[in-house]
Amino acid sequence: MKSLKIVFFGTPEFAKTALQAIHQSHHEVVGVVTVADKASGRGQKVNQSAVKQYAAENNLATFQPEKLRDPEFLENMRQLEADVFVVVAFRMMPKVLFEIPVLGTFNLHASLLPDYRGAAPINYAIINGESKTGATTFFINEKIDEGNILLQNELTISETEDAGQLHDRLMETGAQLIVETLNGLADNTIEEKPQPEVAEPKNAFKIFKEDTRIDWNQEVNKIYNFVRGMSPYPAAFTSLKIGEDVKTLKIFKGKAENTTHNQRAGNLEIDKQNFKIFTKDGIYFPEEVQLEGKKRMTVKDFLNGFQQFDGISIG
Repeated sequence: MKSLKIVFFGTPEFAKTALQAIHQSHHEVVGVVTVADKASGRGQKVNQSAVKQYAAENNLATFQPEKLRDPEFLENMRQLEADVFVVVAFRMMPKVLFEIPVLGTFNLHASLLPDYRGAAPINYAIINGESKTGATTFFINEKIDEGNILLQNELTISETEDAGQLHDRLMETGAQLIVETLNGLADNTIEEKPQPEVAEPKNAFKIFKEDTRIDWNQEVNKIYNFVRGMSPYPAAFTSLKIGEDVKTLKIFKGKAENTTHNQRAGNLEIDKQNFKIFTKDGIYFPEEVQLEGKKRMTVKDFLNGFQQFDGISIG
């Protein structure tokens, strides 16, 4: 089988796993492009991306351009004479860059395109209660996540799975799909296909802080899926009023019960044994939580931290 020369573009752990799979295949990684190192935290410690760390450990040529249109960087990319660029969890690329390799540039997306184009496909698949999702490789063009499809691999989503667990499964599935795509391009056995037109697309827009607030007026099953879809990151939250203080309470896991009641949505029943939050059509039982300023813990440990429960409510 023909070996392709590849430049890999990526940043987080999700991308590192893909780079590792390519590097361990018979294809050749001739360059790696990732974000610049960043100083963060109180001590301003310099942090490298997961992709940069893997590249350094394996002596792979690494590029960290501030601007993707930089003439020197573009010339470096041309001189590598790569057959194909592979992109995983990277920023939007200009045409002058993605048109460099002879076979083109393809991306891995964590959904079955055209569903869930955007920054958070894993989260929204669970939030919307989907029973399946998958990974897609597709050629990049000037529109976000709209290029021709190369290969897809479907996964079933369990009713208890959270975004972190699905992320890890898609990370492994996606890495293997990339290698399969490279093999197909090398042998010229892949027929690229335009994405089908969708009247009402399912979008996966970037998630901001306020998007993670739980709306207790929704149906309990929607809340259950919302918490799963936000767990462990960025994490769904509510405001908990404790006496005169209002603190953020992140909820990572819980159970839903459909039942009739005469409580207002958002009302609490809380004591040493129970933590119930009433919703529009049922009760939500948090199981793993994190109170502002505290570590993540089971709801049992959380309840043990209170001397009394009078005056505790959803803020």
